[in-house]
Amino acid sequence: MIYTITLNPALDRTLFLDDLKYEDANRVKKEERFAGGKGIDVSRVLTHLSVPNKALVFLGGYVGMEIEGLLLNEGIHTEVIKLSEETRTNVILDLEENKQQVIINAKGPEVQPQELSAFFERINDMEDPWMVTFNGSLPPNTNPAFYSRAIELVKQKGAFVFLDSDSKNLEEGIKGKPDFIKPNIHELSRLCGKELKELPDIVAAAKDIIRKGVKIVIVSMGAKGVIYVSEDDVITAMPPKVKVVNTIGAGDSSIAGFIYAKYNKMTNEEAVKYAVAAGTATTLQEGTALASKEEIISILKDITSSKL
Repeated sequence: MIYTITLNPALDRTLFLDDLKYEDANRVKKEERFAGGKGIDVSRVLTHLSVPNKALVFLGGYVGMEIEGLLLNEGIHTEVIKLSEETRTNVILDLEENKQQVIINAKGPEVQPQELSAFFERINDMEDPWMVTFNGSLPPNTNPAFYSRAIELVKQKGAFVFLDSDSKNLEEGIKGKPDFIKPNIHELSRLCGKELKELPDIVAAAKDIIRKGVKIVIVSMGAKGVIYVSEDDVITAMPPKVKVVNTIGAGDSSIAGFIYAKYNKMTNEEAVKYAVAAGTATTLQEGTALASKEEIISILKDITSSKL
């Protein structure tokens, strides 16, 4: 079974406007509400790709109930650890005239010690985990060491572990020796403490991380594609030129594309191409909608890749 874990999910409320006017009324043309969170997005795309998976999430209050209902309606197998506080709501302003988005992310609820304990009890009871993904930020005031301990516990159960986080959470999570990490170029630069631009510097930084026990580093670079680095391989893949509508969820879609390929026993190079195709397909969607299988397959033929 594939499990995705989202510890700080949100209700993503997308408001579509012509433009944003200051000190004046702004009229909303359309509103959409999605279950948001990086792990949830991975589960959503995996479900689009017909890959069995389960989303494990912290949810609380009426917002949490709405998210659970939205996921149920999408056919996503969800398991909830209940929180005493209300799940957060993020607001995304989609501005049609200048093709921009304003993203306002709420802080999120604090998770109580007994709720954290319930989470560890649940992952300790996972049945036959093949792949487990830890995605996104931690709840406020949760020690980043939480990630390393959780990763260690899951690895003891024989699962492959995918970590996608940032800053201190990523730094601490790496100590748990996840099998895969997927920083974007900015997150990798923050992790290394210096700006990375050129391919040799990016590969060298990824190799340093691999020496700490991570097996594979997948660096996403937006329109410049993806760089896959392991102890033995360096693979690059480039997307076709497209008209980007939205970047929300593109990185999460890439993870789902990569997992889909490995689930179907494809080569590493094929998996990287699927990662790029899935991420690119999501950039063509409005609001916080994510790529479909048909869109991913359509883009796949235009992905170029090479082994260095």
